Amino acid sequence: MERGKPNFPLFLTALRAGLRRGELGALKWGDIQFGASEQDANRYILVQRNYVYGQFTTPKSNKPRRVDLSRQLRATLLALRDEKLMKAFLAGKNSVSDELVFPAPEGGVLDPDNLYDRYFLPVLEKAGLRRIRLHDLRHTFGYLLIQAGAPVPYIRDQMVHSGIRVTADVYGHLLPGANVACIDRLDAATAPQLSATLLQPAENAIPIEVRQLIEKISAGGETRTHDLGIMRPSLYP
Repeated sequence: MERGKPNFPLFLTALRAGLRRGELGALKWGDIQFGASEQDANRYILVQRNYVYGQFTTPKSNKPRRVDLSRQLRATLLALRDEKLMKAFLAGKNSVSDELVFPAPEGGVLDPDNLYDRYFLPVLEKAGLRRIRLHDLRHTFGYLLIQAGAPVPYIRDQMVHSGIRVTADVYGHLLPGANVACIDRLDAATAPQLSATLLQPAENAIPIEVRQLIEKISAGGETRTHDLGIMRPSLYP
């Protein structure tokens, strides 16, 4: 997948937003909130329709989902939208909000089967990769979120799983590595601890006047000790 290629925005959307193939074909410009700038956190794709068996339906979850828009994907789709807007203005239109983001070459909805056979397979063959499903790009999206350290509840919401258990069942085998990385970070955050024995001064390091005082205090058959910390920590220098 190369920048500047006609289908780059299409496959980047699959990888950065986890859209299913029918959702990609049904996406409209009005579904995308670009935000005021790339620093604006209010940037997302509202996935609210699917295209299956020749008709528009609701997404698989039967409810819309909001997928955050990465900065790279925002810039890519924004450039594509501006290009579409220019063509629309030249044709006397004022908006493209109701137009499909990824229409078929001849116009209309991009058929999901054609998306795989005519678009995705040639990309895999050119790259020398084995055949995979287009849906595997959605799983790659989940995997990349895990590697980026995203919390499981966030991944669940982005992929609109019915619950955290579903997310854990699908991607649980990828989590142990991330957990080990978190454990390793604890070592870096922990300051070295001095040995407790280093805090106890040697007998020769105790002034002779203090040791004589200890001898007097401990006279009378009591247990004797040279550890001032047991008796009076304030005597330490």
